Amino acid sequence: MREMGDWHEYLIERLTNPEKARSYLNVSLEEYQVDGDLPFFLIGLRNVVEAQGGVPTLAKRMGIIPEELSEILSGEVAPRFDMFTSILTTLGYQLSIVPLAQMDSTDEALTEIGDALFVEHDKMEAVDVEAKSR
Repeated sequence: MREMGDWHEYLIERLTNPEKARSYLNVSLEEYQVDGDLPFFLIGLRNVVEAQGGVPTLAKRMGIIPEELSEILSGEVAPRFDMFTSILTTLGYQLSIVPLAQMDSTDEALTEIGDALFVEHDKMEAVDVEAKSR
C-alpha cells in the first residue's frame, strides 16, 4: 500500500506545476470524450484541486462551501456546466473548442506527456526499491 501512497504523493507534487496540471486535465478530459467515464475525469480534476491547495482553499476562492465542491468532485452531484467552468477558471484554466483533427495531434503530444509521467514513476519506484534493499 505504501507504493500507492508514494505514487499519489508524487503525482500531486507533479501537479503543482501549472503546465503539468493542464496537460493532465487535458488527458483526463480527452479520455472522458472517448469513453464517457465521468468518474475517471473527476478523479483527475480532484487530483489537480488537491495539488493546488485542496478543496477548502479552492472552495473559498470560488465563494462556495467546501461540501458543495466535494460533492461535485466525488461524483455525488453531476457538475453543472457553469460550476465546471468556475472550477477550471479558479484553477487558472479555460475550456476551448478545437477541431477534431487538431485534437488528434494534440492527443499524440499529450500521450507522450502521460507516458513520460509513467516513466518517471517507474524510475522513482526503482530508486525506492533499491533504497529498501540496502
